[in-house]
Formats: sequence, C-alpha cells, structure tokens
Amino acid sequence: MFTIEHEFDATVITLVDEGEQHLQEDVIVNAFEDCVTIEQFDPRLEQVQKINLSMTQIRDLAAALNLPEGVYHLRAAD
Repeated sequence: MFTIEHEFDATVITLVDEGEQHLQEDVIVNAFEDCVTIEQFDPRLEQVQKINLSMTQIRDLAAALNLPEGVYHLRAAD
C-alpha cells in the first residue's frame, strides 16, 4: 500500500510494508523541485535515517530499474 500527498513544496509518497513476514518500517519519499529525500525509521537506533538524491540520481535509478545487469551512462536528451 502507498499514499500520495501534495504539499506546498513537495510531493510526499509513503510506502507501507503490508506483507505477513518480517515487516519493515514505512518508507517516506519527499520529491522536491531539486532533489528527492528517502526516509525510514530505524528502530535499532531509534531515529530516522535519511538519504538525499539529486534529480540526476533519480533519473539514473528510474532507468536502472528497467535495464539488465551492466554499466551505463545516460546522455541528456537533445
């Protein structure tokens, strides 16, 4: 399950792990104009872990999800 909310400066996507086995904490994706952050609560440390990705990294990640194993370099569209 996931939710999508549009806030003033970001789109917020929350991914909820609904499986029966070994559930993970919710993942929160904040999409801003210039970057994307991914957050997840770490119960071992009792704090939120946060990753910040540039728009280029997001573009590469989206492409990588649909490609076979290998090394790639995406070119900017003309």
